Amino acid sequence: MTQHRVSEERRPANEGRKAAARNRAALVAAARAVYSEYGLDAPLSAIARRAGVGQGVLYRHFPDREAVATAVLEENVREVERTAAAQDTDLPRVLGVLTWHLTESAAFIGLLHADGAGSPSSVPSYAHDLSERVERALRARLPDGHRLAAADDDLMIAIAMVSGAVTGPTRDQRERRARAAWRLLGVEVGPVRPFAE
Repeated sequence: MTQHRVSEERRPANEGRKAAARNRAALVAAARAVYSEYGLDAPLSAIARRAGVGQGVLYRHFPDREAVATAVLEENVREVERTAAAQDTDLPRVLGVLTWHLTESAAFIGLLHADGAGSPSSVPSYAHDLSERVERALRARLPDGHRLAAADDDLMIAIAMVSGAVTGPTRDQRERRARAAWRLLGVEVGPVRPFAE
């Protein structure tokens, strides 16, 4: 019996954890893009395709739809929280970061509408938790007597109103409409951009 040796040059290297980390990052980036366009109900197969991996790879990293959405939206929420926690920040700056995420992601808009607008059982637990974290971060920078502090739910109602105005085919149009909505509410918003250290 003849044994055939496979040349080391032809054998693909097993990259193990490197490939796993790269695939996970590609999946999160793909999910962000797909969710940004289609919202949280986008098919997981579209995310796997956009990432250039099979659905089996997606499920190895994320056991279900909730895990994918949490991974993507967690980054958005962390940026709002980091901005709110920065020493030299104020409410307009935090609202600017929040507004940037609203103009970038239909999924983030959906998350902020998870504060009880539907029945509690229809809201995924991750969405409710992340929405509450955004609200806490904003409230930490809400000055006493601010118009958004008049009633307990005024802040999140205002955000829901602004997010409802965030429409348009281009990011510039969505930002212009969001700024107009804040202006109509009489609320100052800082530069619309992601968190920058």
